Amino acid sequence: MKNRDNYIEYIKAEISKYSKETNFNESGKVISVSDGIAIVSGLKNAMINEVVIFSNDTKGIIMNLEISFVVILILGEYKTIEEKSEVLRTKNIISIPIGKEILGRILSPLSEPLDNKGIIIGQRYSHIEKNATSIMDRESVNEPLQTGILLIDSMIPIGKGQRELIVGDRQTGKTEIAINTIINQKGKNVKCIYVSVGQKNSSLVKIINKLENAGAMKYTTIISASASDYDSIKYLAPYSGMAIAEEWMKSGEDVLIVFDDLTKHAYSYRSISLLLKRPSGRESYPGDIFYLHSRLLERACKLNKENKGGSITALPIIETMNNDISTYIPTNIISITDGQIFLQTNLFNLGQKPAINVELSVSRIGSSAQNKVIKKLSSNMKSSLAQYYDMLNFTQFGTEVDEETKNILEKGKRINWIIKQSDHTIYDWVTQSMLLFTVFTNLISYIPFDLLDDFFSHYLNLCKENEIWKEIEQKVTINNEQIEILTKWALNIIYEFIMKIENYDENMYKLIKKRIKE
Repeated sequence: MKNRDNYIEYIKAEISKYSKETNFNESGKVISVSDGIAIVSGLKNAMINEVVIFSNDTKGIIMNLEISFVVILILGEYKTIEEKSEVLRTKNIISIPIGKEILGRILSPLSEPLDNKGIIIGQRYSHIEKNATSIMDRESVNEPLQTGILLIDSMIPIGKGQRELIVGDRQTGKTEIAINTIINQKGKNVKCIYVSVGQKNSSLVKIINKLENAGAMKYTTIISASASDYDSIKYLAPYSGMAIAEEWMKSGEDVLIVFDDLTKHAYSYRSISLLLKRPSGRESYPGDIFYLHSRLLERACKLNKENKGGSITALPIIETMNNDISTYIPTNIISITDGQIFLQTNLFNLGQKPAINVELSVSRIGSSAQNKVIKKLSSNMKSSLAQYYDMLNFTQFGTEVDEETKNILEKGKRINWIIKQSDHTIYDWVTQSMLLFTVFTNLISYIPFDLLDDFFSHYLNLCKENEIWKEIEQKVTINNEQIEILTKWALNIIYEFIMKIENYDENMYKLIKKRIKE
């Protein structure tokens, strides 16, 4: 009897070593594999976007659920995956690690380090595919995001939480605008994410060097899917970047995310869809190509105060051919975004940088969030330029023009000079205001065109010492009284400047003198 009791106790002790829950991994077998797509049977409980692991440790995500098999997009090397090899479910939707340590890092879309600075140990994980934030959790865009580019901040302003498309032919300066905008966020508590899709590694290295030299990598994360990567990796890149941005936004941060570019992203999705044998439509793109980008860009928004007030500002980039913005992908994204910045090759070739077509570019909501000083001083800028371009086209036929037309052409010529900005120059909003002030008051018309560079170098230095400009900088407002005082002050600067010029127009000299007396 004693031996029997001991035996029962022994059995109980052995049983207690095992978990009461049954734990097993569901696995399947590869039916076929080609071009990064695997057809697998046996995964009856699989989910869309679930991560699976192949026998060579390569990951994949489930794209299609069929009756007797699933179709898997392989995220890496697929040539060593053989027929009948095992595939394991992870029961996890594709996610990436999120944490403070990803700032200043260069990562793959799967958060694998590309900068030899060690692996990312996430404080938490975030699904790369999510529903957009509810409308009830958002608020209207009400705060400017300064790009440091005078033409954009004055005439095509961008607000925090806005989606502004940058569109144009290759080599017209699209990436430069985005990179300069990132650099301009230094010291402004805005975290930045640059998503590179399908670019050459040599091009990415130049961008990284520019950001490092400007001290911008401290608040920037780069997600890179290079031209040599698989289409599956390129497809995931924008969603990985947006997942990181969304986590920061929900913690109350302002985030700027650049997608460079979504044309190559669309190409990669088209290739994947054709391999998945999905029906193709216009330009061989699948029927859900619009949804591909709308579900990405709709996640950029401005949260209300009840949700900590964070924001995601998205700058998607699209490449066109022959300045044609009426093709499928550009028209899709124009309809999704809140405006577009359109760059043209002919303007670039004429030496206008940034090569932005002001008439075709628009910001649908940025003006409501624009800096108040810049908004007031740039109020007549776009109309002046529009008049200038109209008159310029008219005078190309050799038509004689009257005095008023000559004045419009001269003023427009000078405005064009002011909005030119090299890739290495970024203006803070106060400097922009000082430049715009000369246009708003028409003082710019008194300066000989070939001496504009010398005058503005002198003028900006004096502005920085002026007490009224210091007051404007502190209060971020400007009133009519301040404008009147500054106009008289600037006229005296112009008067002193032109006194040193030989053969200055006598009529213009009298006009300045008369305006000073007034």
